[in-house]
Amino acid sequence: MIYARIAGTGSFLPGEPVTNDDLVARGIDTSDQWIIERTGIRSRHLAAAEMSSSDLAKTASERALEAAGVRPDDIDLIIVATSTPDCIFPSTAALLQSKLGIRNGAAAFDVQAVCSGFVYGLTIAEKFIRSGSHQRALVVGAEVFSRILDWSDRGTCVLFGDGAGAVVLEAAGAPGILASALHADGSHHPILCVPGGVAAGQVVGDPFLRMDGQAVFKFAVRVLGDVALEVLDQAGVTVDSVDWLIPHQANIRILQATARRLGVSMDKVITTVDRHGNTSAASIPLALDLAVRDGRIRPGHRFIIEGVGGGFTWGAALLQF
Repeated sequence: MIYARIAGTGSFLPGEPVTNDDLVARGIDTSDQWIIERTGIRSRHLAAAEMSSSDLAKTASERALEAAGVRPDDIDLIIVATSTPDCIFPSTAALLQSKLGIRNGAAAFDVQAVCSGFVYGLTIAEKFIRSGSHQRALVVGAEVFSRILDWSDRGTCVLFGDGAGAVVLEAAGAPGILASALHADGSHHPILCVPGGVAAGQVVGDPFLRMDGQAVFKFAVRVLGDVALEVLDQAGVTVDSVDWLIPHQANIRILQATARRLGVSMDKVITTVDRHGNTSAASIPLALDLAVRDGRIRPGHRFIIEGVGGGFTWGAALLQF
């Protein structure tokens, strides 16, 4: 039987942290206290104008490859989860492939599931590996959300940041992904979306992120609790057997409410939203890499990753490191 396991993790945050006070100094009508009380966010990272999602993905990927002890050409599948691609096409995954110097014809494509994108990408990669068609996948979440923010809308612009996280997933004789579940319901799209598009060389509609914060909060807490219980049930284990919970890092209140619903202590929740805000598809692999590198997640540990994002999409996976 072929299984898949994480062999290495990596992450990258561009530039120096931009604090809440830095945003106030830039003229945004807000305060450090207002942001912290409502979101738990203290800082975020914003990519320089010349940096793209594939640039952030490249550094995160190089670190994951190094951690896994493999060369770029050992990768035969590349999946990039992003809502902020470098361009309409080619895919950010294909551009990343070029920047990493992978010349072996590895399959490469993007996944667009917004903040659930990394869970989607990892789940898809596992299916490829378990089928026997591929041996080693690079799965990346990379975003430059600062490019789609309306900086006059204090209700959204203070929430998001830029970054990338990556994992190397490889074939193994024992399971590293114990269960997974993916869902979507497009009827909820108006509460979190970027409704604009491009046609005839012009932006058509609204090109900025728009969000109904209260509606998103209620939806997120419900489905994150449901999908975590779903993967636990699939695996036939209880939440008590899980060492860590790694939710999408959107808002500390969502993390706290989800933990309460599952009966998990916040001591077991990997939390990074305070230092980089909501980085959409990058948030889960950023948090995962931090916890692996600081020694909290160790071989044998079980953990749940879960995300919810515009679409609406949501999903979770139960892993063993």
